[in-house]
Amino acid sequence: MRHPDDHPQPPSTSPGPPASGAFAPGAQTRDDRLLSALLTTAFVVLLAGALLRYVLKHGDSDRLPWIVGLSVVLAVVQVAGQARPGSRRAGRVRLAVVVACWVVVVLLAPSFAWCAVPLIHTALRLLPTRSAVALVTALATLVVLAELRLADGFDPNHLLLPPVVAALATGVFVYLTRETTRRQHLIDDLVRTRRELAATERREGTLAERQRLSREIHDSLAQGLSSQNMLLQAADRQWDTDPQAARTHLRTAASIAAHGLTEARRLVHDLAPADLAEGAGLAQALATLAARESRDGLTVRFHAEGPDTHLPDQVASALLRTAQGALANIREHSGARTAALTLTCLDDTVALDVADDGRGFPAPEPGGTRDPLGDPDPLRGHGLPAIRARLRQLGGTLAIESTPGEGAVLTATIPLTPATPPAP
Repeated sequence: MRHPDDHPQPPSTSPGPPASGAFAPGAQTRDDRLLSALLTTAFVVLLAGALLRYVLKHGDSDRLPWIVGLSVVLAVVQVAGQARPGSRRAGRVRLAVVVACWVVVVLLAPSFAWCAVPLIHTALRLLPTRSAVALVTALATLVVLAELRLADGFDPNHLLLPPVVAALATGVFVYLTRETTRRQHLIDDLVRTRRELAATERREGTLAERQRLSREIHDSLAQGLSSQNMLLQAADRQWDTDPQAARTHLRTAASIAAHGLTEARRLVHDLAPADLAEGAGLAQALATLAARESRDGLTVRFHAEGPDTHLPDQVASALLRTAQGALANIREHSGARTAALTLTCLDDTVALDVADDGRGFPAPEPGGTRDPLGDPDPLRGHGLPAIRARLRQLGGTLAIESTPGEGAVLTATIPLTPATPPAP
């Protein structure tokens, strides 16, 4: 039965951004809920408008009870779906019920055709792309047929307007969906890259800390243990023949052990070397070191040149560790009888010279990895690389001059002006 109704104007459509799992419990965002409420409201308003129009123009039709009943079912199902979203599968079941009831209503009263616009959006949000496009095509086709039934004559808008509206809604929605997917991939890549970068920084930080600890242990604890070992061996050899000398060696070893214990505690708490504690300057610390190392046939002298400059803690600590490591190697390997520590402070540079009159060694090649101040044993030859690494962190340099049989001179230089340390 054809009703000579003027067809209503189509509402404007502007689909919102796609939402994944919009009807899944706990998965809806605030924008998802707002969009769902908007679609439900639009559907109910269009449904009420079409029903009111039908009642006013065809109140005596025998189809009225069916149309009113189906309209109530459509409104209840749609509002219930908004109030209790449920799972995506439940949302698809509701959509099927709504579409089926809507098709029956449109066949009975073509003026209900434009209720399909919210259904198009709901189908695009709930169904896979191909299924949604197929359903949208079917809905648009039914709207075209309904418009043609309502028209008094042929009107191109009745044939073109519904497919264009459906195509625009589908195209915009698919574009936004793909754009959202691409952005999500970019976000996932960014998060993964940040995690990898954080892991790399943690590994580099761990490696740097291990290297720092190895240098600190080598220049303090390991050298002290080496000196104690030599003293205890000497005491053991002289225990029967010269008890007084053996006791002297034992007392010296005990003193070194006490100093090593203090170094260990300060190392655990990441503090300055013990000789620099309580505000002692580098010159005083070097003088104390020279006095402590002047024993067992080795005399160590200290001399300072230039103004008494207050040095940064890192610089003072690095030069003191350099002197400790160099003197330990001189005592253990060079056979020297005298050694000299010379601290030179200039306006923009501080330098420490460690010289001895020992047997010397061939000067190391630039970039070489073997430690001429250390032991050939690869587990022990850590002195020179550790000194170089410590100075490099502060932008400093290390120079060595030596000739076999004529002793050696080690010069550590650190700039006092801000400088960028060279790359390792």
